[in-house]
Amino acid sequence: MSAAVPPVERLRGRLDKLGAPLCLGIDPNPDALPEGLTRDIRGVEEFARGLLEAAADAAIAVKVNVAFFEALGAAGWAALERLRSDVPADHVLILDAKRGDIGSTAERQATSLLGELAADGVTLSPYLGEDAIAPFLAFPDRLVYILTRTSNPSAGTFQDLRIEGTGERLHERVGAWAAERWPEPRVGLVVGATAAGELLGLRQLLPGPAFLVPGVGAQGGDVGAAVRSCSGRLAPGLVNVTRGIGSASMGADWRQAAAAAAQRWRAIMAEAGATLTS
Repeated sequence: MSAAVPPVERLRGRLDKLGAPLCLGIDPNPDALPEGLTRDIRGVEEFARGLLEAAADAAIAVKVNVAFFEALGAAGWAALERLRSDVPADHVLILDAKRGDIGSTAERQATSLLGELAADGVTLSPYLGEDAIAPFLAFPDRLVYILTRTSNPSAGTFQDLRIEGTGERLHERVGAWAAERWPEPRVGLVVGATAAGELLGLRQLLPGPAFLVPGVGAQGGDVGAAVRSCSGRLAPGLVNVTRGIGSASMGADWRQAAAAAAQRWRAIMAEAGATLTS
């Protein structure tokens, strides 16, 4: 399977092969690199590319946090370009950039991430409405994941607010808006596993779109709820694990530890999926 195959079909192919919706997260923090790696761009790139090589076989997609490369300036961006070229052709690459701005700015953002870097997907903020999303969907077949109910501790400050007159919570309105406006496989939602009740509730409310589910692993999110909820009728979902794989060992054996951790998470998710269908 090659990059010419649309990302949704590549996800389906990998999911059929592996039996688990594991997404490998890569957030190369220079202050938290394993033993033997320098705390600079060289160490960041070695870790990111080594993690990809060690753990990608167990995953159906790869999610790279763009900020950890942007923070290193031009050298970081060049490293991100090289990392992108290393992603296997049958995998889907999602750039976790959380973009979304007025139309002209969003168009430039989309050109950068989906054009120049040729990513298969991107995370977007819905706060500016359709204008912020449409330029990314102008790239054929690319995936967008719209922030809906995120996994960070203060997510509920705004996302759980009740809308006057309806009782609907803000994240429910965002999810329903996206699902109704773009009822197609390439538009999904970011919904964190750290709020399992909201995750399960959104899936019941919105059966169609795929969910990209962060928060499993170091953040302690509910892996069972994540696996049960991630896939929609329109497309397969993803359950992301970052530190649970990349921080499996801080010693010289970090590559081997990451590979073993990725396989362990794949098995955990496969078992959770089998439990659901049994």
